[in-house]
Amino acid sequence: MSIKHGLLALLAPGPKYGYQLKAEFEATTGSAWPLNIGQVYSTLQRLEKGGQIEADGVPDDDGRVVYALTPAGREELAGWFRSPIAQESRPRDELAIKLAMAVSTPGVEAGEVVQAQRRQAMSSLQSLTRVKASVPDEDLARVMVVDSLIFAVEAEVSWLDRCEARLRKARTAKTPEKEAVQ
Repeated sequence: MSIKHGLLALLAPGPKYGYQLKAEFEATTGSAWPLNIGQVYSTLQRLEKGGQIEADGVPDDDGRVVYALTPAGREELAGWFRSPIAQESRPRDELAIKLAMAVSTPGVEAGEVVQAQRRQAMSSLQSLTRVKASVPDEDLARVMVVDSLIFAVEAEVSWLDRCEARLRKARTAKTPEKEAVQ
């Protein structure tokens, strides 16, 4: 997800100012993606230059500028909601790259890398489960984000299981027969 589309979605119900958008973005995503206010304002400037939002009047007494969606912004947002997100368009998987490097770097025990990651995943899973228990079912946006994070961690643990099995199989294949008997 781009910050751009998240901000457009938050502007759909009505005009808002930058800090309000930051707070609503984090509340909606369960703080899974914290934003700094500089990102918010730089994105708002790009959206305004692109004609997707417009400043709504002059700054208030606190210097806050309120932004609103334009028809071009509503069209961009509708297109984003209609478009599925391809797996290939997601950022690189640093863990997969790390394990690939571990199995091909002399002196590195890939199994230890897998175990360290498993401990981290289990800790994350416990934290997320506690968070989920604290979110009311009526907060559908946060429940869906936390569910997504839990499923991602569970998938990572399953993948780590598969990695361990492959490492064991590779070790067995490299072990000479008489050593395997001992």
